Amino acid sequence: MSIKFVETALRDGHQSLLATRLTTKEILSVLPDLDKAGYYALEVWGGATFDASLRYLNEDPWERLRQIKANTKNTKLQMLFRGQNILGYKHYPDDIVEKFVEKSLENGIDIIRIFDALNDLRNLETSAKAIKKFGGHLQIALSYTTSPVHSIDYYVNLAKEAEKMDADSLCIKDMSGILLPDVAYKLIKALKENIKIPINFHTHATSGIAPITYKKAIEAGVDIVDTALSPLSGGTSQVATEAIAILFEDSANLDFEYLEKAKNTLTKIKDKYIDNGILNPKTLTPNPKILLSQIPGGMISNLLSQLKEQGALDRYDEVLEEVPKVRKDLGYPPLVTPISQMVGTQAIMNILNKERYKLVPDEIKAYLKGHYGKPPGEIDPEFRKSIIGNAKVLKSRPADRLEPQFEKLKEKFGDIAKSDEDLLSLALFEPIAKKFLKNRDETEITEFTLHTEGDNQ
Repeated sequence: MSIKFVETALRDGHQSLLATRLTTKEILSVLPDLDKAGYYALEVWGGATFDASLRYLNEDPWERLRQIKANTKNTKLQMLFRGQNILGYKHYPDDIVEKFVEKSLENGIDIIRIFDALNDLRNLETSAKAIKKFGGHLQIALSYTTSPVHSIDYYVNLAKEAEKMDADSLCIKDMSGILLPDVAYKLIKALKENIKIPINFHTHATSGIAPITYKKAIEAGVDIVDTALSPLSGGTSQVATEAIAILFEDSANLDFEYLEKAKNTLTKIKDKYIDNGILNPKTLTPNPKILLSQIPGGMISNLLSQLKEQGALDRYDEVLEEVPKVRKDLGYPPLVTPISQMVGTQAIMNILNKERYKLVPDEIKAYLKGHYGKPPGEIDPEFRKSIIGNAKVLKSRPADRLEPQFEKLKEKFGDIAKSDEDLLSLALFEPIAKKFLKNRDETEITEFTLHTEGDNQ
């Protein structure tokens, strides 16, 4: 059997290790060799890359995607898409979701991996239909976690529903690196017996057990694996691509000459982020305690960043112990964006304020009102009432209450939005997108003026 590889260094790898700071120029420098290495797909967009491009790098994420597509001739491009959350941190109206899917595919994406933080498949309906409508490959991802309500049967039943939604492939998304090897074998075997579409396995090296888990998943018949080129592998990222390719060399079909060239380029880039302090050594150290706390790599980076800003890095272990307690209170949601950030922030507040739930973010209140979907487990009614009082809890699909927005955005931002892509950036991240677009316009005017003055000389 042939194993297909998805290279994650250019999305999840640097999101997990470098706070999503790779620039477009850096990504383009490593693309030529990755494109010739024989990958099934390159994950290059989505997740936190959109936000980070605008917020920290002053780059247009749409232009990044177009440049990546122009420099990738042999390999499919893949993105991570949070269902009704798109790439943001709340639910967006159906017309925004559909338009974002359309423009993502139009600008260069081939495979869209969609997931919902609660595994509430109702929140994937609109994006799934749009991906099929506009000719993309629909991959539905199930967020893996463990709890009293998360069993192999739970995931098999969800996988069957995903197949009914016309998914082209299924992904088991183990964002915390907590899927044990023997459980992975049983899970993949059970899925193979119940669905016909290809299965993609995604995990993180956070807890230290991932290499063994990959081996058992492949032995169980998984079709595709997510790995990261060695410079951006390990720790809170994925397992090294080269290691898995060597382990299964006869069925990997990757060109090691190009992998080596890409590795050398990426190593020089990584060194820069070590020197400037963005790469925190803590993220490179395996932490088996994650098997208990279930905290994913990106969440660890965020926790460290928040605690550092507040001068409270010495409370890190306390926060790690608080996270599973908050998760239990919230009905055992998988710790994946945006829920992971919400749980992490609440855990920090609980520890630093010395009184649990003395302060509660609006996002947690919205979650308890059902605005993110149905939690996997039950929430104690008294706990819910202590946070939201007698507020109504939504039972229907959260997006059903949202009015169409795209045409209103055209009216509101007609002066600074030059394309549908600009409008979508504004829909997701209005304040930072407005700032970016205004700066872009001012830069273009300045460059035009300098150019025309030069012509007149």
